[in-house]
Amino acid sequence: MLLANLREKKKIINNFSKSTILKPSVIFSVDDNFSCRLLNLLSLLPIFPLYYNGKTKFSPIHVSEICEVITSVIDKNICSDIIECVGPEELSFKEILQKLLISINKKRLLIPLPTQIAKLSAFFFEKFPKPLITRDQLRILKYDNILSGQYKSNIDLGIEPKLKFEHEILKYSYMWKEGGQYSK
Repeated sequence: MLLANLREKKKIINNFSKSTILKPSVIFSVDDNFSCRLLNLLSLLPIFPLYYNGKTKFSPIHVSEICEVITSVIDKNICSDIIECVGPEELSFKEILQKLLISINKKRLLIPLPTQIAKLSAFFFEKFPKPLITRDQLRILKYDNILSGQYKSNIDLGIEPKLKFEHEILKYSYMWKEGGQYSK
């Protein structure tokens, strides 16, 4: 998979010589498809699976900081580059789930799911219109999504990420708490 990504990047750079590729870690915000989906699932399910024992690392970056990176790339006319975009902290998948649970005042069993069972369940889930998880997502969860050190980063562009996952999700996670907006 990593080799395929490298080939794809080379194809883009070779065919579009002035292109800039942004490689963000997980992007989060009030209407994202990451934290909001997890909050939905965590608020409903009594047990939540931990793929790869929840050890996969992420460096969640807030959407507003991604916008800063895009603006900087345009303003500075940065071309033919690959830029990794990361937030201010590294968190494992399990740590992310724990922070989300704390933010909605819920307790859930986080249970490691054997890879073969995870693959089988993903195979069936991806048949649904809005699958809980797909085999592609499961493959992605196998690899850390943090700074690799191979490319420039948003930090190299002078965009030091400040918005921490735990603090930002508190601004909207009340929607999944009992009592909703009145739980504040």
